[in-house]
Amino acid sequence: MALSDNDSFAAIKNLHGLGPDAVKTLMRQNLNTGSYRAWRRRVRAFSDRREVYK
Repeated sequence: MALSDNDSFAAIKNLHGLGPDAVKTLMRQNLNTGSYRAWRRRVRAFSDRREVYK
């Protein structure tokens, strides 16, 4: 869900009970360094454009 651009941190918390920090930690542990950085860059870009996003 975290890799999807359509699901917010709030939706992940409601479904799995993981807050934003826990999701970021989980993604950091399971993605390659470059993939994690690209994901965070994309999340930041979307969060600047959308009010309710990651």
